Amino acid sequence: MTSRADQRRLETLSPFELKNALIVLADDQTRPSAAAMLNAGRGNPNWIATTPREAFFLLGRFGLDEARRDWHEWAGIGGMPTQDGIGERLDAFLSAHAATPGAGLLRDGVDYGVRELGFDRDAWVWELTDAVIGDHYPQPDRMLPHLEQVVHAYLVQELCGGKAPAQPFDLFAVEGGTAAMCYLFDSAVVNGILDPGDRIAIMTPIFTPYLEIPRLDRYRFDVLELRASRYDTEGFHTWQYDDEEIAKLADPTVKALFLVNPSNPPSVALSGQTREQIRRIVESANPGLTIITDDVYGTFVDGFESLMSTLPRNTIGVYSFSKYFGATGWRLGVIAINRDNIFDEQLTQLPADLAEDLRRRYSPLTLEPDRLRFIDRIVADSRQVALNHTAGLSLPQQAQMGLFSLFALLDEQGDYRRICRSIIDRRMAALADGMGVALPHDPQAARYYVELDLLNYARRWISPEFADWLQATFEPVDPVFRLAEKGSVVLLNGGGFDGPEWSVRISLANLRHEAYERIGGWLREIMRGYEEEFWRAGGAVPTPAARPGRFSGQDMLAAGMATRIEPAKAAR
Repeated sequence: MTSRADQRRLETLSPFELKNALIVLADDQTRPSAAAMLNAGRGNPNWIATTPREAFFLLGRFGLDEARRDWHEWAGIGGMPTQDGIGERLDAFLSAHAATPGAGLLRDGVDYGVRELGFDRDAWVWELTDAVIGDHYPQPDRMLPHLEQVVHAYLVQELCGGKAPAQPFDLFAVEGGTAAMCYLFDSAVVNGILDPGDRIAIMTPIFTPYLEIPRLDRYRFDVLELRASRYDTEGFHTWQYDDEEIAKLADPTVKALFLVNPSNPPSVALSGQTREQIRRIVESANPGLTIITDDVYGTFVDGFESLMSTLPRNTIGVYSFSKYFGATGWRLGVIAINRDNIFDEQLTQLPADLAEDLRRRYSPLTLEPDRLRFIDRIVADSRQVALNHTAGLSLPQQAQMGLFSLFALLDEQGDYRRICRSIIDRRMAALADGMGVALPHDPQAARYYVELDLLNYARRWISPEFADWLQATFEPVDPVFRLAEKGSVVLLNGGGFDGPEWSVRISLANLRHEAYERIGGWLREIMRGYEEEFWRAGGAVPTPAARPGRFSGQDMLAAGMATRIEPAKAAR
């Protein structure tokens, strides 16, 4: 058993680094037996979208044919695709390969661009074909023009409730959401949108790096945490925000707001009430507020609407294709800034000395550096300005991003969305079954992750005395160590996300359906073990009938954990 001193030392690590120690423990337990380690600590989905990948590889075959058509010398040298007549040649190619997987999406995707977005067929097909071959630097470096419009249509559909903004978003294609955040933090400080030491608000719980980056020496932001502290009428977490927390944004000394929406780890979308309150605050009290929102999980919530849609002038959107399409290895993301935004306005109001510094910084790129927009400065800064001519996401990556977007745009019945959500829902049901409880319902929950607050459950459904004993006797990370040592189950501790210290995060994305019933059973077993130790130490554990409040499975998951529900599921 890992000592309390060792646990105390390890809990200073990021939860993702702590996870590595848990994996070692869990792996040690599986070696003597046939049991498999269950690592529900990572959010990498174990499914992929096959059709847009099939279209990508078929497009690659066409691109090679086009290269050889231009110039074919010896066995392995070709030329470059040419634009004139390429639309007709693709039509002929797809007719010849009509039964090949991916052909339908390629054909329909090209037609969508011509019909819905007004593209010239040859220019559109050439951009796709040249992109998949990857024989040019990105031009424009920010994003290829046809693919930008395709991804824009996808973002409006998935993140803006289908409501296009009055002005479009400009997109910068980047190497996943993590690169987007690195670029944004740096450019915001370089350009005086934010200054080191500024007060910023972060909505917690949140993805741990978003807590760590603002505290780096290069930023030294004064961090104000807005905590998802709302409980329902029976005292259980909703992972929503009290009005009093959001009201703190009305202070004009708060320069920026960072959030993940739906959240990570609770995986719950901001309520419409909260989005509306933020809108009112910005419009009436803090019009200069910079909002940066990471909406990677938005596709898992019906009717999701981002702050990109609610407050397009103030919001910088970040989206990654990694989770929805099973594409973490592709590193596909975008930064979205509305063409009508406060950031370009702020650049015109900088102090004279900073404006002159920035004029010198960007003067190699343009004869009018003062007119360079913020999003184009982000592109330049991503390559230390001097290498701006080689900036931009690789063209094959942009082609795959566009095919993912077209796949979703053409899925008029929402079949892929429904299947992805049903995968998550089935796993949530299996977890609840393993815990012996009923499945809760929350329309704002993405359920990509679930965060369970063990101490809140212990206090509400066992006894306050038991919760006090648990807190005094063990470290908050003790449950995740017990799960690793006894059940070879790896979960992350929610305290590392600035959530409740005694919470655990379970990813519902990366394991087979049957694994979640086992995890649920082990969670019950671990909590039962604590109760037995409490009883042996002289504590009194009341019977379920004697516990306060109304008892239900939904309450158990909302509170944090299920134990002492009969009949127990085997956790072996």
